[in-house]
Amino acid sequence: MLIFIILLFIFLWFLICLICIFARQHLDITMKIISIEALEKIRESAKSALCLREVSNKVVAEKSCGLACGTKHLQILICGGTGCKASSSHLIADDLKKCINDAGIADKVDVITTGCFGFCEKGPIVKIIPDNTFYIQVTPEDVEEIVKEHIIAGKRIERLLYVDPKTEKSVSDSKHMDFYRKQKRIALRNCGFIDPENIEEYIARYGYSALADCLLKRTPTDVIDVVKNSGLRGRGGGGFPTGLKWELTARQKADEKYVVCNADEGDPGAFMDRSIMEGDPHSIVEAMTICGYSIGASQGLVYIRAEYPLAVRRLQVAIKQAREYGFLGEHILGTDFGFDINIRYGAGAFVCGEETALIHSMEGKRGEPTLKPPFPAESGYKGKPTNVNNVETFASIPIIINKGAEWFASIGSEKSKGTKVFALAGKINNVGLIEVPMGTTLREVIYEIGGGIKDGKKFKAVQTGGPSGGCLTEKHLDTPIDFDNLIKVGSMMGSGGMIVMDEDDCMVSVARFYLDFTVGESCGKCTPCRIGNKRLLEILNKITQGNGTEKDLQTLQTLGKVIKDTALCGLGQTSPNPVLSTLDNFYDEYLEHVCDKTCRAKQCKSLLTYHINPELCIGCHLCAKNCPADAIVGMPRKPHTILPEKCIKCGMCMSRCKFKAISVC
Repeated sequence: MLIFIILLFIFLWFLICLICIFARQHLDITMKIISIEALEKIRESAKSALCLREVSNKVVAEKSCGLACGTKHLQILICGGTGCKASSSHLIADDLKKCINDAGIADKVDVITTGCFGFCEKGPIVKIIPDNTFYIQVTPEDVEEIVKEHIIAGKRIERLLYVDPKTEKSVSDSKHMDFYRKQKRIALRNCGFIDPENIEEYIARYGYSALADCLLKRTPTDVIDVVKNSGLRGRGGGGFPTGLKWELTARQKADEKYVVCNADEGDPGAFMDRSIMEGDPHSIVEAMTICGYSIGASQGLVYIRAEYPLAVRRLQVAIKQAREYGFLGEHILGTDFGFDINIRYGAGAFVCGEETALIHSMEGKRGEPTLKPPFPAESGYKGKPTNVNNVETFASIPIIINKGAEWFASIGSEKSKGTKVFALAGKINNVGLIEVPMGTTLREVIYEIGGGIKDGKKFKAVQTGGPSGGCLTEKHLDTPIDFDNLIKVGSMMGSGGMIVMDEDDCMVSVARFYLDFTVGESCGKCTPCRIGNKRLLEILNKITQGNGTEKDLQTLQTLGKVIKDTALCGLGQTSPNPVLSTLDNFYDEYLEHVCDKTCRAKQCKSLLTYHINPELCIGCHLCAKNCPADAIVGMPRKPHTILPEKCIKCGMCMSRCKFKAISVC
C-alpha cells in the first residue's frame, strides 16, 4: 500500500511538471511586468550581474585580477558578433567554459558572449572583468593559458595585449586605446557589454524604462515632441527628421497603422545595423513599441535580409522574451495599448533599402520603388499609414526618452544632432565599427581612431555613403562629418559605410566598381537608372581597357548629371556620385587613362606593360615555365624577353621571379 501511494505521488508530481511546461510553452503563462515598480524590481535583481562590468568601465584597474590575487568573482566577455564568430569566438567560449569547469571554479567565473566590441581588426576579442584586460586575436589554443595564467594566477598574458603602433607599448585596457578614446557610444551603448540574449541584462541597463515612461506618464504627442526636440535625423541615409516623420504618420486617420524597421543594410563594407541587432536587439524592440504607441500602430515589422542569420536569431530571441515579460502583446504594462512585432525576410536586393521598394517586397511584390507622394506615412504597407526607420535610428530612441531631448541635442553639430555609427574599412590600420559625435572630422576618424593608413602608405581618398556616396580627398580631411557638410563636398552620409583608399588604388577602377554594383542592384523600373547607368559603366570599362577618349569624360559628366536629375528613386539619383566625385577630384587620373593609356596605381590590367630587366635576369627560365600564354622567350642562362602581343598581363611571371627582374609599368 505504501509503495502504491509513493508511486501515485511520483506520477502526480510528474504530471504537474508536464502541465507547467506545456502551459509555459503553449499558453504563454508567465509573470508579466505590469508596472514601473515591477520593472524596477527586476532591474535591481539583475544589476548584480552587471555590477562588475559597470565598475570596471569607470575605473581602470592598475593590477591584474585573478583568484590567486584575492579576486572573488570574475567575468569573461567574448565578442559574439559575426566577424569574431567567423574566427571561432564561439569555440573559444565553449573551451573557456569547459576549462573553467575542469578547474572547479565555475562558481567564481562567468563566461558571457556579447555583441560586437567594434575593434574588428583585432578580433576575436576577450575581455576580463574586473581588471578590464583587453585580449586581442585570441584563438582556441590560447584558452588554457588564459584560465591558468590570468583567471587563476592573476598574471596578464603580454603577447595577447594590444600594442600601440605609435609608442610600441602594450595597452591592457581599451580606455587607453586611440580607437576608443574619441568615440561616444549611444546607438552602440550595449554592444560588447551585455549578453544580447538575456533580457534581464538589458533591463538592468534601464531597458524598457523608456517604454514604461511613455506608456504610463506621457501622451503620444508628448513622446513625438521629445523625438522632435532631440533633433534626431534618420540614420538610413536620407537624414529626414525622425520626429517629423512620426508626427506625419500619427496625423493620419486609419483603422490600422504599421511600424517598419528597415534592417536591409546592403552597402558594400557596411555592417552597422547588423552589429546593433546582434549586440542589442531589445533596443530595437523597445523603440518600435514606443513608435507604435506614438503613432497609434499595433503591429511592427522588421524587414531584414536573410543573409543575417545571427541577427535574425537574436531578434527572434528578443521578441520571444519581450512577449514573455509583457513588453509585447496585449495590455502592455497593464495599459490598454497592445503591440506586436514580426519579422519579414528580404533576399538581399540593395534597392529594397528604399522604403517604398521595401514595403512592396514585404507585400510579396517586386522590390520596386514608386513615386512619392503618397509617402508611406500616408499609404504604406497594405495601403495603411506606415512609419519606416532604420535600425540605428530606432536604437537611439530609448536613450533619448530616458536622458531627454536636450541631452541628445547637446551632442553633435548645429543641424546634425547626436552621434553616427560608421563601418570603418579599407586601407586603414584599425578596421572596425565606430560611433562618433556628428561634426567629428574625417582626419580625426582616419588618423586618430583609425590609426592611419596601412603600411605607411599615402592617403588617397575616402568613400563615404557607399555606392551612393562620393570619394573625398586630402583637401576634405578637415570636413566635419554631418549630413549637410558631406553633401556640400560631393558625397553623402549614407547609412555609414566609410572605405579608406591609399596610393595603390585607381580611382577610375573604384568608380567602375561602385557603378557595377549599382547596375546589378537596379530594379530596372526607370529608364535613367536601367539604361543610363549601363551606358556609364560601358564608358568606364572602355576607359580602364585603354580605349577611352577625352570626349568620353565629357559624356560621363553630362550623363551622370542627367541620371541624378531624372531617376525615380534614391538609388538612381545617387548612383552617379562615385563617378562625378572622382571626375571632380581625380580628373588627372582619368586623363592619364585616356591620353597616356597608363594607370598610375597599376590596377587596370589592360594598361599595364610587363618588362624583364636584362641586367637582373639570369635566364633561369622559371617565368617562361609558368607563363600560361607562352609569352616569354629566351635561351637558358640568357636574359629573357616578354612578347607584348602575347602577354595576357596575369602577373604570374612577376610572382614567380626570384630575382625581382620583372617590373610592371
